[in-house]
Amino acid sequence: MGEEGTGGTVHLLCLASSSGVPLFCRSSRGGVPTRQQLPFSVIGSLNGVHMFGQNLEVQLSSARTEDTTVVWKSFHDSITLIVLSSEESSSELQLERLLEMVFGAMVLLVGLEELTDIRNIERLKKELRASYRIIDSFLADSELIGDLTQCVDCVVSPEGSLLQEALSGFAEATSTAFVSLVVSGRVVAATEGWWRLGMPEAVLLPWLLGSLPPQTARDYPVYLPHGSPTVPHRLLTLTLLPGLELCLLCGPRPPLSQLDPQVLERWWQPLLEPLRACVPLGHRALPAGFSLHTDILGLLLLHLELRRCLFTVELSGDKEPPLDQRRRLLRSFYTLVTSMHFPPEPGPPEEKAEDLVQRTQLPRACYLVSGPEEPDTGWRLVALQSGPWRLLLLLSPQSPIHGLRSLATHTLHALSPLFGP
Repeated sequence: MGEEGTGGTVHLLCLASSSGVPLFCRSSRGGVPTRQQLPFSVIGSLNGVHMFGQNLEVQLSSARTEDTTVVWKSFHDSITLIVLSSEESSSELQLERLLEMVFGAMVLLVGLEELTDIRNIERLKKELRASYRIIDSFLADSELIGDLTQCVDCVVSPEGSLLQEALSGFAEATSTAFVSLVVSGRVVAATEGWWRLGMPEAVLLPWLLGSLPPQTARDYPVYLPHGSPTVPHRLLTLTLLPGLELCLLCGPRPPLSQLDPQVLERWWQPLLEPLRACVPLGHRALPAGFSLHTDILGLLLLHLELRRCLFTVELSGDKEPPLDQRRRLLRSFYTLVTSMHFPPEPGPPEEKAEDLVQRTQLPRACYLVSGPEEPDTGWRLVALQSGPWRLLLLLSPQSPIHGLRSLATHTLHALSPLFGP
């Protein structure tokens, strides 16, 4: 069980696989990063039991005690990541994906070669400090969910077509194929090139921007864990409004100086009001005028083929539970339905006939009541799978159970045109 009232503690360890030397340790308590460190004896024991299993050709991937879940994962036989969590909602799926995102962030900022060919431990430790901020944000109580869903956090802008047209024109004017608008770590609009980025960089790049302190402009070297893990690219960012950034992923050109105020004014000054309307979307994700059923307290909508998602709990904000608890409930429910009921993503075209039969037998909807088993009590959670779409809703205790699937279907029909390709 998690620690009462704190949400539990998470410890993340990174070690050099060959020597067992710790490279860093990051921790959080109740979703807030802390400086708490594990004793070296505990670190050594956790790494030792993993190495002992490897020597016997046994892969130790996870373990569970009365109050803690531990997950180990090795990358390229060079880096070992270990996570310990006493959070009540922790699951192996959630922690495994956390470790994948952490390693992706390490590659993003340091490069794969530095991690697979470790020549100087102390120098690598210093270089990895650049990744602490984004790694800490994975351990924190984030408003984003791409770390878990492995889909890009997006928003729905009321003037999406106007912004998309301007973005495409700006990309052509700067001869850059990879351009996006990002608000508080969520993508508002992007060019086709940006959407073609592989995983995990498609999730990591906006998340990185959301984790960094505000700056008017940046010229940031990044590696692409999937597309270019050994050759760095440049991530250029320009703040259009507080929290709203224009992002370009490019090579040696264009220089940051070429993106002068005159270029920005030409493309973005005429769209000042639509841009201002994007800023609140960093928290709510949906336009203020978009109405949903009053029983809906939070939602997670995923397009599993496009790898994009829409996540918000800022609906009916005056009702219980508080926003952070809503996020935890939806994250836990996503983990449950993904690991127990629904496939993680649509199957590949070449899947076998027997696999196809199994897939046709998978459930298309499920629900859960969280809380006391009494009439009109307990939060309702319902999940609906329809083609590439998956919708999860958090509903108030007053929502009748017999109407959950109908409400979810109606909500999906209302949202999918806004969020579709």
